[in-house]
Amino acid sequence: MLRVRCLRGGSRGAEAAHYIGSRLRGAFTGWVQRTFQSTQAAAASQNSFAAEDKAASPAPKDCPVCSYNEWDPLEEVIVGRAENACVPPFSVEVKANTYEKYWGFYQKYGGQSFPKDHLKKAIAEIEEMCNILKGEGVIVKRPDPIDWSVKYKTPDFESTGMYAAMPRDILLVVGNEIIEAPMAWRARFFEYRAYRRLIKDYFNSGAKWTTAPKPTMADELYDQNYPIHSVEDRHKLAAQGKFVTTEFEPCFDAADFIRAGRDIFVQRSQVTNYMGIEWMRRHLAPDYRVHIISFKDPNPMHIDATFNIIGPGLVLSNPDRPCHQIELFKKAGWTVIQPPVPLIPDDHPLWMSSKWLSMNVLMLDEKRVMVDANETSIQKMFEKLGISTIKVNIRHANSLGGGFHCWTCDIRRRGSLQSYLD
Repeated sequence: MLRVRCLRGGSRGAEAAHYIGSRLRGAFTGWVQRTFQSTQAAAASQNSFAAEDKAASPAPKDCPVCSYNEWDPLEEVIVGRAENACVPPFSVEVKANTYEKYWGFYQKYGGQSFPKDHLKKAIAEIEEMCNILKGEGVIVKRPDPIDWSVKYKTPDFESTGMYAAMPRDILLVVGNEIIEAPMAWRARFFEYRAYRRLIKDYFNSGAKWTTAPKPTMADELYDQNYPIHSVEDRHKLAAQGKFVTTEFEPCFDAADFIRAGRDIFVQRSQVTNYMGIEWMRRHLAPDYRVHIISFKDPNPMHIDATFNIIGPGLVLSNPDRPCHQIELFKKAGWTVIQPPVPLIPDDHPLWMSSKWLSMNVLMLDEKRVMVDANETSIQKMFEKLGISTIKVNIRHANSLGGGFHCWTCDIRRRGSLQSYLD
């Protein structure tokens, strides 16, 4: 869910292709156009989903890593840590993903700890969340604590770190493979270090382990003159397919992808570019199909508070950020649900997220969901669907940028690879 998980969505493919084409060399332009021609074709006909149904290699029976979707029975999960969390420096890519009313906060605290009292409460909330997950029979693993205030330097930039609070941002499990995302914020360049002990253990137990190409995060990766001044500016730029990240090199956050068996959906966002999406498409082919979808979103970043798939053919779709390709899902027989307006007060600090973290839920299985204890409206929505709610209060943890889906990465769910769109 950074969350700025709020800040998600996308733009129309043809406009985005035109924008990228104007900035890149002719050969690459041709690739972008071909990519979006295929994406537009997918939006025009659900037959594009009917790729050859080749079986993926099954995970070893004793492998602890195996997850194909967002709703099969959850058996093991990584839950992030708020300890030592630092506010990222107020660089161009951070500014492009934050609301103007919080710019002063970043200018004051960038490179320093989040407010100590608030952080202490967030840590306690996540500890309780872990205890509740364990009580529901789920194995819980945690990343290593790290001092994120340490300044580091590469040949291309200097920064301090941020946190290991949101494993969903950096790790994507597809079958028995853990994919480590390259990330797009300089403050998150070394975030993978907090998870390496866990991933090595999973690898030694039979899991596949892939690290996507690490970007240099040189100045060329970002539009240094990205012209944001208001929400209106953000809407206009997103509609034009203009983002703070360029196509200089592949970049993506794992949280811009969401899984439904053989089909994986992704958005072009402020932190995920088309090169990153194409890397994932080629890497996962032919067993998985990666589809680009887009939203009416003024500042897209991470998909799971905009489009959260909670069951086979069942999706929560943010009414404030409608999906441009929603008819594709309806024609495939999916049920599209618009969650109720969040109840979180306006004065509650959401430095890195929007109120729509209320729909950023974690499915323990098709009939159990972990949901915010304060969000009674969405609790009632789930109850009407026949889904029992496990209520947990992580209101202070929300301020760091994520809901339950963001704070977790499911490592093992009991289920098999299936297609839900064919």
